[in-house]
Amino acid sequence: MNDLAPRELRVLVAVGREHGFSAAAVALGMTQSAVSHSVRASERKLGAVLFDRGRTGATPTPAGERALAHARRVLRLLEVMAAEVRGAQSGTASGPLRIAAFRSAALHLLPPVLERLAARHPEIVPEVRIVREVGRGTAGEVLDGRADLGVATIGTTSPVPPRLVGGVLVEEGYALVHPAGHAAPRSLPLVDWAENCTSYTREWWAAQEWLPPATVEAEDDGAVLSMVSSGFGMAVMPEMSLVGAPPSVAVTDLGPDRPTRSVGYVTTPELARSLAVQALIRALRETRRLR
Repeated sequence: MNDLAPRELRVLVAVGREHGFSAAAVALGMTQSAVSHSVRASERKLGAVLFDRGRTGATPTPAGERALAHARRVLRLLEVMAAEVRGAQSGTASGPLRIAAFRSAALHLLPPVLERLAARHPEIVPEVRIVREVGRGTAGEVLDGRADLGVATIGTTSPVPPRLVGGVLVEEGYALVHPAGHAAPRSLPLVDWAENCTSYTREWWAAQEWLPPATVEAEDDGAVLSMVSSGFGMAVMPEMSLVGAPPSVAVTDLGPDRPTRSVGYVTTPELARSLAVQALIRALRETRRLR
């Protein structure tokens, strides 16, 4: 049979995580030759080279990236299986729950959700990682087996990716943000950040003759808000990024044609049936508008 055993999957994941055979061997408590032998055996079974070997370490090939994603997901399902069996006996959900979220969602949407989850399921241990919502974003973390659930921007222009399931939690509008008391805020330079340039705003943005090209691109929405607060410029930002905005910032409604974005969750069909992920989804669905 060409099926890979769990120990072979763990070796592949360790090599990918540590970027090398020697470091993976140390992490796994194995010899380097044993790690190399396991990887070669996996490559023979799968019929593909999984890592490019070089003096700088081991880099996954395109086939290796695909194999690693499946390996992480299979190993996670084995962990979930053990937790589910224990849960069936005790009637409780337990164990780690890996969540990927973009910055503003981690700061403003997740805390009350995790508070509800902890009250109902104290044996679930959430592990939250902040991931930039650009490129493959939080959905990519779920597809690659690094997260059980991702809080993502989804909707008609950015649907739930194939092979994942999910749903919309919050629909939020965008607003003009500028220094409070400024006589002509639309004359200020425009400040933006990479995660804000999405299909939700692009068409609307192009139709606004008063909006100049962004002259400053900040690292994240928090940096944008800080720049606006200090009087440096104006910005167009979603509601979630404005929770807790300082009084030195004014928020102006952009009218009924303002752009909006949908914030929701994504997970795999298999994990969507697990007790811990189902508990988190229930808590997320109780989310209400933030403003």
